Amino acid sequence: MLTSRYWFSVMQPRQLAGTFLVMFLSAFFAKADPLALGASLPAVTGVTETGAPLDFSTLSHGYTLVYFYPRAETSGCTAQGCSLRDAYDVLQKRNVTVIGVSTDTVEKQKAFKDNHHFPFTLIADPDKKVISAFGVPTRSVPLMGEMASRQAFLFKDGKLVWRDLKAATKKQAEDVLQVLDVSEVPSSK
Repeated sequence: MLTSRYWFSVMQPRQLAGTFLVMFLSAFFAKADPLALGASLPAVTGVTETGAPLDFSTLSHGYTLVYFYPRAETSGCTAQGCSLRDAYDVLQKRNVTVIGVSTDTVEKQKAFKDNHHFPFTLIADPDKKVISAFGVPTRSVPLMGEMASRQAFLFKDGKLVWRDLKAATKKQAEDVLQVLDVSEVPSSK
C-alpha cells in the first residue's frame, strides 16, 4: 500500500492541491437525484431502532412521511424530531405514519428515540441503502463520518405527493400539516 509520504514525494504541489480540491468537493457536494413527485415509495427494507426489519412497501396505505436527518442527538435533528413528536397526535388523526432515517447505528437510534420520547419509528441506515433508494445526498464530515442531507418526503397511498429538499427543523410538522390541509381540500368543479 502506498503511503501518503509517497504521494507527497511524487506529486507537484499544484497537482496535490488539485487532488485534495476534487476530494473535498466530491465529499461535501455529492449529488443524488431525489425522488420525483408521483414516484412510488421505494421498495427497500431498513432496520428499525429495535433491530427489526421494516419493508417500506408495506407503508402504501394512507400517508407516510419519511424524513431524513444528518445525526441523532444534534440540535437541528432533535428539533426536527421533537416537532414531529409534538404534533404526532394530530398527524395520527390525519392518518400519517412517520419514519425518521439517518446513518446512525441501531443503538444510537434507540437512544435518540428513548431520550426524546419519539412515538414513531427510526431507521438505522449506516450502509445508506434507504438513503440511496430515496435519492438523498450524503456528505462526509471529518470525525463524524457520512451523513444524510435533511429532507422529507410525503407519500399518499404509496405515491410521492410532496417533498422538502431543504427540510425544516422546528417547523417540520407545521410544513407537513400545511401540505395536508391543501391536498385534502376537495377540488371544485
